[in-house]
Amino acid sequence: MRWDGQKIGAEAAQALPGLALAGHQRSVRTPEFAGVTFHEVHAKSALNKVPEASAMPFRWTVNPMRGCLHACTYCFARPTHEYLGLGPDEDFQTQIVVKTNVVDVLTAELRRPSWRHEHVALGTNTDPYQRAEGRYALMPGIIGALAHSGTPMSLLTKGTLLRRDIPLLTEAAGEVGVSVAVSLAIGDEALQQAIEPGTPTPRARLGLIRAVREAGLECGVLVAPVMPWLTDSTAHLDGLFRDLAEAGASWVTTIPLHLRGPVRPLMLSWLAEHRPELVRNYRRLYGNGAYVPEEYRRWLSERVRPLRRRYGLHGPSAAPLEGAGSPAGGRAGTSGAGPGAVPSGAGPSGAGLDAGSGARSSGAGSSPSPWRVRPAAVLATPEGALAGALAGAVQPALF
Repeated sequence: MRWDGQKIGAEAAQALPGLALAGHQRSVRTPEFAGVTFHEVHAKSALNKVPEASAMPFRWTVNPMRGCLHACTYCFARPTHEYLGLGPDEDFQTQIVVKTNVVDVLTAELRRPSWRHEHVALGTNTDPYQRAEGRYALMPGIIGALAHSGTPMSLLTKGTLLRRDIPLLTEAAGEVGVSVAVSLAIGDEALQQAIEPGTPTPRARLGLIRAVREAGLECGVLVAPVMPWLTDSTAHLDGLFRDLAEAGASWVTTIPLHLRGPVRPLMLSWLAEHRPELVRNYRRLYGNGAYVPEEYRRWLSERVRPLRRRYGLHGPSAAPLEGAGSPAGGRAGTSGAGPGAVPSGAGPSGAGLDAGSGARSSGAGSSPSPWRVRPAAVLATPEGALAGALAGAVQPALF
């Protein structure tokens, strides 16, 4: 493509397990992306079928890249890199697989007589508008191929590079159904830079929402993940909902943090470095599981409900119960949390921690979180379509 001078030697290129058998073409490094290696591959298919048993509201996805420069500590897609023999930590954000032929392959697949023009979701595994899209420019072709074939699409992103393609999406919306959503869960820029350092700032994403709405498109917002004791205070959520309403968000849904597989130790490690007083609380809230207990989900719902009314932000038509995040029939963990009055000044050495005490992202004077972490029975949490998409997206079929 445009980085021929940055090509890595054949021996180094073959160091990435599996790619030689999966259409690996070359590996590229460039000073513009320090410390990052792009592994360019020729994919055999572009459309990925979601298993019929999945609770997701769509059956097809397209993911032009694997791995993500956003580097979100909590990213649920990190375990997908293990299928390449790579790690879910540094490898996930520095070893990026790019399907350079994805537009041509997708176009051919959409022309097949067997294609039924079913809804296709973009952004289900890693963000299609991460910074590397600015160099590879795969999304314009993907959007065009879907629209011209009469295939409806939805798109979820944190990337402000989406601005470039707003005219294409507006044009596509005249031919097929187009749904756009932006992920924005952290209103505090200091916290955002610490836990998702490769993402655009909250202000930039609010600007993206405005731009999408000004173009005449609906733009939903996923406030996901809501992180216990970090972003679940009334002060934080109220400020975020106010900003989203001012930006013109069409709908908002909230989903609490879940910690599947290797994401759990990564998140706990981040907490140990940045917020050590919360490590004990997280261990007790999540127990040995990956999901918050139902009691926390319902508590979050009650906290968000008056904010919805205040700012006129309803949920999407297919939204789950507010705060849903556990898989259908799954378990929220072997220990949970129960509601209880926690004094406003509760510190990290107590049984609970006020969501506003000492949390830079919460702000002083915010209403305390009524959470006292204690053992509880294992509770399953109901799942809605949108929460299912996030909770169950780590599957080989979505690559």
